Amino acid sequence: MEKSFSESYKEAGVDVTAGYKAVELMKESVRNTYINGVVSDLGGFGGLFKLNLKDMEEPILVSGTDGVGTKLKLAFLMNKHDTIGQDCVAMCVNDVICCGAKPLFFLDYMSLWKNIPEMVATIVKGVADGCIKAGCALVGGETAEMPGLYAENEYDLAGFSVGIVDKKKMINPDSIEVGDVVIGLASSGVHSNGFSLVRKIFNVSSENLKEYKEELGTTLGEALLTPTKIYVKPVLALLDSVKVKGISHITGGGFYENMPRMLNDNVALSIDKNSYEVPAIFKLIQKEGNIPLRDMYNTFNMGIGMAIIVSKNEKDKALQILKEYNETAYVIGEVIKGNKEININL
Repeated sequence: MEKSFSESYKEAGVDVTAGYKAVELMKESVRNTYINGVVSDLGGFGGLFKLNLKDMEEPILVSGTDGVGTKLKLAFLMNKHDTIGQDCVAMCVNDVICCGAKPLFFLDYMSLWKNIPEMVATIVKGVADGCIKAGCALVGGETAEMPGLYAENEYDLAGFSVGIVDKKKMINPDSIEVGDVVIGLASSGVHSNGFSLVRKIFNVSSENLKEYKEELGTTLGEALLTPTKIYVKPVLALLDSVKVKGISHITGGGFYENMPRMLNDNVALSIDKNSYEVPAIFKLIQKEGNIPLRDMYNTFNMGIGMAIIVSKNEKDKALQILKEYNETAYVIGEVIKGNKEININL
């Protein structure tokens, strides 16, 4: 590596030595995520993971991929890059657990205008922090320096996760029946969806993101940049003790687009919007943008990052388990007869 240097490539805008420094700076963060099964280290052409299939009759691999989206624009404006990596991990692992799968490992992909090793290492530490919260390993990734493709000080961040579940333990929507209840897990904020609308409403700039908002108890920027919550560990604990019939990660498209994805064709949901307190950030977005209430529930998570369906007689047990994992959870609705409709008392 010491002799790997191209003056010509550097003059074109790509400094390979900056990449080597970034890897050195991120090594400790990445290794902190390693779990049983990791059999490779940084620097190889692929991340290696040995599967433990003990006690599994029919193992199924489950994968999920996503990016952070235009929430990145706020990170650029605030020059704050330490939490955006958690968003990237959360958007993937929260999808994987909707099948009942345990995330095993994660890989990230970052493309940017210029490789600044300290910034790259900060971003990757955020990814590593997210992996630790999800109990999965960061086994590899890619940092691509692309001068001319990105504006100065800008980058993109995406990733994917692979998990595993025994087929007999996969979430089965056919088990959902009328009378089951919907438990909502509180979100940490806007998470990583709807930011094109958010940016339009607030006309975000480096200045107005610094404005303190009394109703938020913090600056607008800090509230909006709050990282996406990772629900893996409490949901896995729930799966071990309760028959979970449906799980929905509330991402882009809000309640109306995501909740039907966990239903069978013979049921619908009745959701009571008064069953929990909608966080102040969503009230501010609605007020500032004069957004119809239905559009709010069709764009944002509205304070519910994950919806879970269990039978009524297991409701209390489920809520107790979630409480033990310090999750704020509410019974937000019930299963009714229908064809995947979502009825909210707007």
